[in-house]
This record gives sequence, C-alpha cells and structure tokens, in this order.
Amino acid sequence: MTITCLGSVRGHPARPARLAFAALALLAGALGLAAQPARAADYPERPIKMIVPFGPGTTTDTVARMMGDAMAKSLGQPVIVENKAGAGGSIGTEFVARSPADGYTIVMGTVGTHAINKALYPKLGYDPLRDFTPVAMVGSTPTLLVVAAGSPIRDLKDLAAAAAKPGGISFASAGTGTSGHLAGELLKSRLGGTMVHIPYKEGSQALTDVMSGQAQFMFYHPIAVLPHIKAGKLRALGTSGMRRSASAPEVPTIAEQLGGNFDLQAWFMIYAPAATPAPVLQKLRDAAAAALANPDITAKLEVQGVERNSVPMADIDKFGQDELAKWSDLIKQSGAQAN
Repeated sequence: MTITCLGSVRGHPARPARLAFAALALLAGALGLAAQPARAADYPERPIKMIVPFGPGTTTDTVARMMGDAMAKSLGQPVIVENKAGAGGSIGTEFVARSPADGYTIVMGTVGTHAINKALYPKLGYDPLRDFTPVAMVGSTPTLLVVAAGSPIRDLKDLAAAAAKPGGISFASAGTGTSGHLAGELLKSRLGGTMVHIPYKEGSQALTDVMSGQAQFMFYHPIAVLPHIKAGKLRALGTSGMRRSASAPEVPTIAEQLGGNFDLQAWFMIYAPAATPAPVLQKLRDAAAAALANPDITAKLEVQGVERNSVPMADIDKFGQDELAKWSDLIKQSGAQAN
C-alpha cells in the first residue's frame, strides 16, 4: 500500500498531510489489532510465574505448587512459584496487581489477600476487586475450634459459661486479622462474655499455648490441629463452616450448635491482573479446570485440608464481593487493626 503525501492546497495547506498521517495511523492500528489475536494464540511462549504472597511451607505455598505443576501440563510451559511474603500477603499481591496483564504473572490469592486485607490495612496498595480478575477457585477450608484435651470446656455451653465468669477467658490466633482471629471475634459476639484475643506471630506457638492451657481456645486449620487431636492433646468443639469438614466429619459445625449463620472459611483462588486478554485468561482457566478435575490433585488438596469448592464462573465475581463485605463488616465490628 502506497500513500502519497500531496502538497498544500489553497485554503487548506495542511489537509492532505493530515489525511495521509490519519491513514497511516489507521493502518498501524489495524495491523496492531491483527497482531493481537496471534500473540494470544501463541500464549504461553515462556514460563509463567505464580506469586505466593506468603512464605515457603505454608498451606498457600503447598497449594500453589500443586496447582502450578498440574497447570503446566496443560499450558506446555513451566509454572514457577515465587514467594513474596509480608504484610499479611499484601506485598506479593500488590506486586501482581502492578505486573503487566499478559498472563505471565498470576497470584495464589486467599481470603486474607482478597477479602480481609481491604479493611485491615487502611493504605492497601491494591483493590481486590478492581485490580484482579479471577482465574479459578481452588478450594476452601473451615477452621476447627479447639481447646486443650484436659480443659473442663467440653462444648460451646461450657465455653459461654467460662467467658461469663469474672476475668473471662482468652483465645489465641496466628495474628491480628487472620481468619482464626476473626472467627473468635464472631464467636464472642454470639456467646457474649469476656474473650480476650492473644495474637501470635506463628500459629504453631499459639497451638502450643492452647495445649498448655495458657490460652483457652483457638480456631485453626484442620491440617495443623488434627494430628494433635489424634495424639490426645487437643479437643475439637466445632467447625467454622456451614457444613462439616471432610477432614473431621464427626465434629459438628458451630452453626449446628448455635443456629443461624456462622460461615467463616479460608479459601484459595488464582487471580490474574485486571485487563488480562480474554483468550489468555481462558487458557489459564482451562488449565486450572483440568488440574482440579484430576482426582490425584483433589486428593492431595484434601490431605492439606482444602476441600473442593466449585464456585461457577458466572458467580465468582459475586462470591468475591460477598466475601469482601462479610469480612470487612466483621473487622469493623471487632476493631481489629493491622500490626
């Protein structure tokens, strides 16, 4: 295609030049649009990075590595897990929010990074809804309410009675604003009495103090507490989800015991930056769906206490909005603030 730039015409000295440049701009735009589907069709052409906003060895890290390895088989490129921990997961999550929306940097998001942190950190560097688009819900896990095996507290009635006594009781958590902390705050609002929150830097130390009786109870993940329950060091009083945990089906839900709604679960969802091209996003979603359809993967997730939670793609945005609202309201009620 040849475009001739004509000289000026009386009264309109620059019109032919402007027309020529406009034609060139239209041609360049058309070529760019034609190239875009080709780039999407070639995706992925290099390894994909999955950011884990928590440290190595955490449940989030383990889940991400399982999913990354499985997704790589469908994508034909390695999915490399990279840990960027700090500030309750917000550092790594913000890194992904600011990354190019090209499908090569994704994040294993959690209830903390995409529901709790918005209200917990007043200067959060990303918006959980605006800056991300969901790829796939991996699964969820309720927490177990546990007390020391030798505790006189054997059920929720005993717990309420102990909290009603002068001085009340204390409960431990893996840190301010964690799902375990907020589950304790919700229980306090339902049972009344005095329940003093004791935050720890690590959940393992909190569990140790619950087993020794220095704190009266704790909400924590099944994978962490079940070995201690089986060893006779802890007793489970309830689960925080609306249905019983597959890991501990003999333990009733708190909702069963108290009536009404008590549904606080940790969950894991893969996200890509907002504005990721639809064809690229679809390839990621297809790879995640194939991984979650693999019985070996779901069995490995269940070992980690992560139960399949199929949120239809048509409902996944509403799920995120509802979770954000639920946890934000609870944080405001509790007065929890990030350390």
